[in-house]
Amino acid sequence: MTPAQADPPGDAGRHHKPIKVVAFGGGHGLAASLRALRHCGPKLDLDITAVVTVGDNGGSSGRLRAERDAQLPPGDLRMALTALADDEPAHQVMVRLMQHRFAPVGNPDRRATAHATQTGGGPASAEGPADGGSAAAAGPAGGLRAAGGPAIGMEAAAGPADGAGAAAGPAEGSVAAAGPAEGSAAGVGGKSGWGSVDRRVAALGGKQDPLAGHAVGNLLLLGLLELMDDPVDALRHAGAMVGARGQVLPMACHAVGIEADVRGGDPARPGEVVTVRGQHAVAVAGGHVEAVRIVPASPPACPAALDAIGEADWLIFGPGSWYTSVLPHLLVPELAAAIVASPARRLVTLNLAADNETLGLSVADHLAALHWYLPQLHVDTVLADAKWVGEPDPVHRAAEALGARLVLAPLAVADGSPRHDPESLGAALVPVLGSDR
Repeated sequence: MTPAQADPPGDAGRHHKPIKVVAFGGGHGLAASLRALRHCGPKLDLDITAVVTVGDNGGSSGRLRAERDAQLPPGDLRMALTALADDEPAHQVMVRLMQHRFAPVGNPDRRATAHATQTGGGPASAEGPADGGSAAAAGPAGGLRAAGGPAIGMEAAAGPADGAGAAAGPAEGSVAAAGPAEGSAAGVGGKSGWGSVDRRVAALGGKQDPLAGHAVGNLLLLGLLELMDDPVDALRHAGAMVGARGQVLPMACHAVGIEADVRGGDPARPGEVVTVRGQHAVAVAGGHVEAVRIVPASPPACPAALDAIGEADWLIFGPGSWYTSVLPHLLVPELAAAIVASPARRLVTLNLAADNETLGLSVADHLAALHWYLPQLHVDTVLADAKWVGEPDPVHRAAEALGARLVLAPLAVADGSPRHDPESLGAALVPVLGSDR
């Protein structure tokens, strides 16, 4: 089944109230979705809200959580803000500043890092293989099979910052670690669920450089969060700096942890189930993840996010890292209840290909996982790329099991890589979101 060919009239937005859209996710997947929604502007009048996961504990965000006890990990929030930024030159300069990532002091050309991170990462990071940046893989209906990686609690030597799918540029991948990454399967600093965090500090000639690897926007958001009592106000001010065409909200008022039960997560005990704590540790743990949770189990949801869900016309899930960016929203009880109760229609945008996190997970299994973690979830539309979806019948049946129709459309970039093209994704969203106009 393909989307309707006829687009709504170009002036539809001037005769109807705005279509309120809430997009859930994190990292590059959510950024791709938000850019696509921005491309709908000439055809539809959209009121866009991004609800961002707050479980990241890797890279710059992880360091700020550990060293500054940051209220929220800023990396995914920063990426959502820059994706919604206005195209006016002054706002785009601010975008470039927020995306700039500090290179070590001795880097011969620090601007190389700035250039590499203007779009959120290094040359290969646009969305990552499946629009996200995690490194784990998943099995059917909520089972997660992680790709091989360091032992539980150990940090990858130069892993992606903020789930970006790439290192922060040539500089960060070559810095010397200040010692073993802190954290273990028991958590960091007594904060259960935080897990291992990347606290690498660049060292050159014996001198430590605490700014190396941090994105300017992460530090800016950290400052606003410390300055202001309400994270929603802090994000509103940050949005004004880039002229954001929509609002960015956290899914919860405070950072959460992600943990998983992993069979074979400890190579010394391949048949036993161990608990792995922390988003990054879950992403790189070896073995088969049998269950994923957030810690605490019932964090206070962001009230503004609950209001936006209740008033929405459409709720959009994906693309992105399924188990660390998309599904965490369904694990917050207040958020899940609001999603189920919302009168809005629901759309799921499927990833183009499996990344490490979803290695072995079929396209249909992505949809089954949604039902596994939130059985009451009803979906109206599943959007997938006709080329990358493979055999459509299993996906069609999985969509029908959620109450949805499957819409196939060209969504990928033209170079053949598994990355969503914002213009193509936006063109496919127009007839779906504007179907009642």
